Amino acid sequence: MPPRQAEFRTVRLEELSNNSSNETLLAARELLLEYGRFVIAQPGAARFCFGSLEKEATRLPLSYGEQAGGCLMAFVDNAPTGFVAWRALAPSSQVVADAWEMKRLWVRPLGRGLGLGKALTEAVLDRAIAAKRKAVYLDTAPASMASAFRTYLAMGFTPCAPYNDNPVEGLAYLVKFL
Repeated sequence: MPPRQAEFRTVRLEELSNNSSNETLLAARELLLEYGRFVIAQPGAARFCFGSLEKEATRLPLSYGEQAGGCLMAFVDNAPTGFVAWRALAPSSQVVADAWEMKRLWVRPLGRGLGLGKALTEAVLDRAIAAKRKAVYLDTAPASMASAFRTYLAMGFTPCAPYNDNPVEGLAYLVKFL
């Protein structure tokens, strides 16, 4: 199926804050939980902790703000359609100093093919550059998120050593140096 054209649709990104409306925060929580339900439905995700994700969703946007990060939502024609978050990573033998981790990128099926995943990723990268971060790391499951994996590679992310203890099997670890 060919990608849908964005030219007839209004796309807007909104960074979540403590001043975000209750309606927006509820929609962000639902997007985050949809992401979690997708992950646990994948093979190799048996050890993914949905309970932790529920706590993370309940505390949005603080769950990322308290980790020197944040989160964004994408709206298509004013409908909540995508979500992404980021947080600071502690330097280690696998992680450079002043790095962020991009987390929980999710685009609802109705928004796929519009470039929302790329737009959300670019927005995180732009914020990382403005914050003088040196790199953005992420992990993804190429088998179940093939389009996202291809997008990350096309955007200049490269494979790297595992930098976290994510329990999901079959992950690819990527980094983009800024």
